[in-house]
Amino acid sequence: MAIAAAAVVVPLGIIFFISGLVVNIIQAVFFVTIRPLSKNAYRRINRVVAELLWLELVWLIDWWAGVKIKLYTDPETFHSMGKEHALVVANHRSDIDWLVGWVLAQRSGCLGSALAVMKKSSKFLPVIGWSMWFSEYLFLERSWAKDENTLKLGLQRLKDFPQPFWLALFVEGTRFTQAKLLAAQEYAASTGLPIPRNVLIPRTKGFVAAVSHMRSFVPAIYDMTVAIPKSSPSPTMLRLFKGQSSVVHVHLRRRLMQELPETDDAVAQWCKDMFVYKDALLDKHNAEDTFSDQELQNTGRPVKSLLVITSWVCLVVFGPLQFLQWSSFLSSWKGITFSTFSLGIVTVLMHVLILFSQSERSNPAKVAPTKPKNNGEASERSQDKQK
Repeated sequence: MAIAAAAVVVPLGIIFFISGLVVNIIQAVFFVTIRPLSKNAYRRINRVVAELLWLELVWLIDWWAGVKIKLYTDPETFHSMGKEHALVVANHRSDIDWLVGWVLAQRSGCLGSALAVMKKSSKFLPVIGWSMWFSEYLFLERSWAKDENTLKLGLQRLKDFPQPFWLALFVEGTRFTQAKLLAAQEYAASTGLPIPRNVLIPRTKGFVAAVSHMRSFVPAIYDMTVAIPKSSPSPTMLRLFKGQSSVVHVHLRRRLMQELPETDDAVAQWCKDMFVYKDALLDKHNAEDTFSDQELQNTGRPVKSLLVITSWVCLVVFGPLQFLQWSSFLSSWKGITFSTFSLGIVTVLMHVLILFSQSERSNPAKVAPTKPKNNGEASERSQDKQK
């Protein structure tokens, strides 16, 4: 991390990690005291508490970096957002797709109950990963033999969720890069699948399991396609912390869960067809630099995140400064050493967070080509090896 970037990132990191630890402690207290008595009461409280942390990252996008997220969808879908349970299926285009989802969830009033299926290592990230664990995110090891039962239990737990939630599922299994696209194209050519140009090949087992276990209580699938205009640099966590803006286009289709086929094989094919559609949609976006088939909706820029970050700054910065002034803590060598060590820890943690979000460092798709005979069964076995 460059010195100039660190001069911006470290102060933001201090606010984020101190406030995040406060949120984690509050979540832990309610988890131990309230959840054993009433799981739904805990969920309602945790939704409010978690938002106190998530809104800091929404502020980072909205007010600090000024990232413009343009939502293209029909008015009926737009007015349904946040009023129903939904399974969100998106392509994994940029390093901050999950944050784009958070922004749209915040606009829809369900940020505190926005969930996702994440890789297991995510829950060990200080502050943010711990908060996700308290909020019932689903963490998988990318091995179907280990993940099948974990996913089943996690999805079944959501059946009595007391408020509208979104569950995000990135069925490509990894973030998009040109190297991974090349591997996906080689795999598709070897198995007789449609050769992708803008997306990776979906791994359908998780999607089939989600549909199977959520069909009875989740009314809709949000088919979300994320694209970056040609004139905009791709957004990254480092760019956000440095206050550098980007533009993100989001195309959203609402598909009724009841319209999906009944058999697992047919649901898997439905998922593959959805990504063929996404691929063609992104071809059109590349040509027109917009999603012309849907209306651009006004999502606004609410001030709630600005109020939350202002409150945290007052509590996290001015409170300790008053204490340090009163106690003369920094006038001793112990105080100076402790402060220097703490700044070093924050710098390292922020560096880890930034590296963790980078698509180039995400696990590559290891393609194991198979012969095209017995196409459906063979392709599923080969995709398992990619996890």
